[in-house]
Amino acid sequence: MSKYIQAIRGMHDILPERIAIWHRIEEAAREVLAGYGYSEIRTPLVEVTELFKRSIGEVTDIVEKEMYSFADRHGDSLSLRPEGTASCVRAAIEHGLLVQPQRLWYQGPMFRYERPQRGRYRQFHQIGVEAFGLAGPDIDVEVILLTARLWRRLGLDSFRLEINTLGDSAERQVYRERLVDYLQARADQLDADSQRRLSTNPLRILDSKHPETQRLLVDAPSLMDVLGEETRAHFERLRAGLDAAGIDYQINPRLVRGLDYYNRTVFEWITEDLGAQGTVCAGGRYDGLVEQLGGRATPAVGFAMGLERLVEILEQSGFAPERRLDAYLVAVGERAEAAAPALAERLRDALPRLRLQSNGGGGSFKSQFKKADKSGARFALILGDEELERGVIGVKDLRGESGQRELRHEDVAAFLTEML
Repeated sequence: MSKYIQAIRGMHDILPERIAIWHRIEEAAREVLAGYGYSEIRTPLVEVTELFKRSIGEVTDIVEKEMYSFADRHGDSLSLRPEGTASCVRAAIEHGLLVQPQRLWYQGPMFRYERPQRGRYRQFHQIGVEAFGLAGPDIDVEVILLTARLWRRLGLDSFRLEINTLGDSAERQVYRERLVDYLQARADQLDADSQRRLSTNPLRILDSKHPETQRLLVDAPSLMDVLGEETRAHFERLRAGLDAAGIDYQINPRLVRGLDYYNRTVFEWITEDLGAQGTVCAGGRYDGLVEQLGGRATPAVGFAMGLERLVEILEQSGFAPERRLDAYLVAVGERAEAAAPALAERLRDALPRLRLQSNGGGGSFKSQFKKADKSGARFALILGDEELERGVIGVKDLRGESGQRELRHEDVAAFLTEML
């Protein structure tokens, strides 16, 4: 017998017993986003590789080491999307959406080839938000308030918010030169990864977790020292908006984010509940990306949140999914089995939201009743040849103390409506 085939490492199945918690997050996010006027967009899983090289940056870890890229039959280089912002920007430009401000959101799988670990997979899922055409800090405040509302909707209170400003491109270039001068003089004390980044992406060194590098950074130049009045005013208005809304935050001058396109505002929501993989949601402003990808200059801000990490946090909080079924229809006897599908359809017509499962494959009354109990349904609906002859259905409360009763066929829908 041949060996069975397993899922690819880092790409996991989401099984029925866990799907309820995914639905809880997705439904809460959909409701919150609708409340802020955001519209859903769905983009392809596969894009031309050039899209991510131009947006994320060719010398980032994502493009250099983590993308799933391949040549198609015509020799064109394609990639599974490693993040959602670039695809959303590409779609907005291609379809002419940016003639007016847009608030968009998306959800779905992303792909990065990295070592699987807790809360991080090679196929992972995100919900992302992108707002285009709005330049002021008020939209930065809005996307942060939106996430805070989602945490409340989900009953989560273990997150802390960190914010920073990266300045504009000219300010960041001045800071980059100062930081490189400082670190080059101490290059032999940097960890190997930071030594590599010194010549490619030095700002990412600020995010290093290496203890020795972190000690060196204590006395490093500060980005705040090179910010102009306009950037400082934007950041202060962001802070004022968060203060007015009662949102607690910490300013983290080492927060830079891993993608090249960010400018000015950046933020992360972090939890201590997941160990080292503590960032659950992150984003910021990227005013130059639309123009960089061929559109007209358009201010933009957005974020993405990792669903696997949210799922794990909700599970730790004791999330109890709703009952999967309301009723289970037991049918015993040749005539009853023949009549059961039509009866089930009449109940579904009368109660469109009813979660009703019919027994399949026959079986004795005892075996069917065991299935009904194991299904988790609140009620068992019992139809035998005798009940069919008398025009009644047996109804047993499997989770309460109301016992068993008989109801006429026409009364079952009203009873279930009252009880459920």
